[in-house]
Amino acid sequence: MLAVIAVSRAAAQVVSYRTHWVIVAALTTVTILQSQTVGSGPLPSPEQRSTYVLGPEDQILIRALHCEEISDKPYRVQPDGYLNLPLVGSVKVSGLDVTALEASLRDLLRKYYIDPQVTVTVSEFRSQPVSVVGAVANPGVQQLQGRKTLLEIISMAGGTKPDAGPVVKITRELQWGRIPLASAHDDGSGKFSVAEVRLSGLIESRNPEENILIRPNDVISIPQSPLIYVLGEVKKSGGFVMGSRTSMTVLEALSMAEGLQVRAAPGKARILRSTGETERKEEPINVSRILSGKDKDVALHPSDILFIPNSTAKSVTTRSLEAAIQIGTGLVIWR
Repeated sequence: MLAVIAVSRAAAQVVSYRTHWVIVAALTTVTILQSQTVGSGPLPSPEQRSTYVLGPEDQILIRALHCEEISDKPYRVQPDGYLNLPLVGSVKVSGLDVTALEASLRDLLRKYYIDPQVTVTVSEFRSQPVSVVGAVANPGVQQLQGRKTLLEIISMAGGTKPDAGPVVKITRELQWGRIPLASAHDDGSGKFSVAEVRLSGLIESRNPEENILIRPNDVISIPQSPLIYVLGEVKKSGGFVMGSRTSMTVLEALSMAEGLQVRAAPGKARILRSTGETERKEEPINVSRILSGKDKDVALHPSDILFIPNSTAKSVTTRSLEAAIQIGTGLVIWR
């Protein structure tokens, strides 16, 4: 930058040896020459700047041309939301986005430099955690980096698992306001707003207004759906997601399993039903009579196992069926 300032003839030959500025006086003018800081490099373009709102524990990198005291050094935002910077002192950071912090630093540096140029980059995002738990590929904590919607945060967690339940539950601290959904209500403590969104409608964008913006410290929970297991001589063996249903009948389960294999012995089928945390009760069921309409269809409960044996196989014990379920990772989950 080049600036020309008029001065009196008596001020001629004045030379200032400040760190970054050299003032050379002629008879009637002073020319201010701005030097280039060695190794500073080009500044990022405006398109690369983040809209992330800064907060405690975030780490930033400040690049200020011609200001070696603060430039190219990492700074951690303190728990009170302030930074202590050389030359300018204590600066409030919490609640500002990057653009606003750059403007604040430029104002402070104008005491020392003409037209200071400042760029701020967030090197560590730690102040805006969002917890994503339940039936997602990568449950854990995600950091908001700018404006993120509910669907974007679920995608950041790797998306939903095949056994995801039918609803997404959002819990929000009331300091961020109530969740803008019709289902929203305050919890019993009066500290949180809670709402639910149907997962299918969210993914299929049937109700775009439900894809709300997520706020810091939100908890997004996608519970696992109850499963019915159909094993043995069926065309699609595995676990079947019940979704919003509280029960499923034997015929419905067989339909989802795409029917019986040729060697099936449906007259010797069994249902294994949980009677405790580790125990199951075995109930014989004649699926042949149900298929022919001679017996009423039977309701299956969440976690029930419907087993269709092979007509040529020897008897299968309850313990062996339990082992098949416990393997878990070897079972296909069908929606």
